[in-house]
Amino acid sequence: MGATGHRARVTAVFVVAAVSVAGCTGGGPDVQVADVGRATVVEVVEAPAIVTARATATVSSPADGIVARLRVREGQQVRSGQVLLRVESPDARRRLRQAQRADAQAASAGTSGGAGTLNLAAADQADRQARAAFTRARRAAGRIPPGPARQQALAALRVSQSQYAAARASADQAARQLAAGLGSLSDAVAALSSAQRVQTRAAVDAARREVAALVVRSPVDGTVSLSPPAGGAGGAAPSALLDQLPENLQGQAGDLLGGSGSGTSVDAVLAEGRPVSSGQPILTVTDTSTLSLTAQVDETDVLLVQAGVPASAELDAVPDATYRAAVDTVDPAPTSSTRGGVTYVVRLSLGQGTSSDGSPAPTPRPGMSAVVDLQVRTAKGAVAVPAAAVFRDGRRDAVWVVINGTARERRVRLGAQGEARVQVLEGLKVGQRIVVRGADQVRDGQQVP
Repeated sequence: MGATGHRARVTAVFVVAAVSVAGCTGGGPDVQVADVGRATVVEVVEAPAIVTARATATVSSPADGIVARLRVREGQQVRSGQVLLRVESPDARRRLRQAQRADAQAASAGTSGGAGTLNLAAADQADRQARAAFTRARRAAGRIPPGPARQQALAALRVSQSQYAAARASADQAARQLAAGLGSLSDAVAALSSAQRVQTRAAVDAARREVAALVVRSPVDGTVSLSPPAGGAGGAAPSALLDQLPENLQGQAGDLLGGSGSGTSVDAVLAEGRPVSSGQPILTVTDTSTLSLTAQVDETDVLLVQAGVPASAELDAVPDATYRAAVDTVDPAPTSSTRGGVTYVVRLSLGQGTSSDGSPAPTPRPGMSAVVDLQVRTAKGAVAVPAAAVFRDGRRDAVWVVINGTARERRVRLGAQGEARVQVLEGLKVGQRIVVRGADQVRDGQQVP
């Protein structure tokens, strides 16, 4: 029917009886007329959705190594900052020792008295070494899992780079003064050594932070899952993909996709002694203290959806229950649906569910599929007619009004549109008789008892 132009399903809820069907058939065997009445019409937009947790954090390995100590078990409740595990990484500790040796050498060079000449070529080489050291320090900070520790490491590195730039400028000024006979050799050497110490200390600080990050802590409150997230990376080929290939090709495909068969596959449950690689997802922590819904609303309906719109949800996993919901936000940017259309993400708070027998429904789990009914428009006590009474005449909606037994076309303007009944804003009054069934069989001027 043209009057209900939404692609989504719509429905209506009746509060007042609106129509008294007359049972007349003068215009044909399927033609019926009735009086226009009032009803409460609720327009509903239906959209697919999934249940989402308040937060889901994927914890990655901070370095190449092995799980030396696992401090949590599957399903354990943890607090933010609680120790989850410790990774033993010889490479990270080796980088710390190298940074400490370089810093010690820079310190001894700065206190050796500075006898000799100021070698500008050596100073340029030291500058290149400093830039390389900062690059290594930045990489070390990048190996720290995302979170406050990484942000602190990067912030400290930025401060050190600023300090190095200032110290290097001071060393350049001392060299110019020495060349002009206005400064001493020891001052110039000391200034250059000070600049070198800034970068070596920064490298030591970054390496220490990397080693400290080997003790992995939970980024959020939640429940631990020792299985990695679905489709997790870490260099291993997804087993589900490999299983679809012929047996003689699985090994080659595994090598191409990064699966070495060395036991570092992320498909396995995390355990002590298991090898891990830097950046590999190793477990997840999910905060289910608050659940919500993420729905995909078609572009043809999204302009009707606003924050605060009430809704209800039905879950595939609990088909005999209905859950309360309400719209929180509508994303401004569109996304492409799997069918090629344009949709918008609508986020809803999820409330308590009720089973068909009135008992409390089970608490959903993140990732469950749902269908939400968004009650985008509600018209209480509105002039309303059956949806089947409305037809399209060109670009306008119309109904057949029965005047003295004769059908006359009357154009109308619609408001809220339910599945069974629609609101009429203009064109009709309560008590008028209209054709409510068989409108396609009626012509203007036709006799309809």
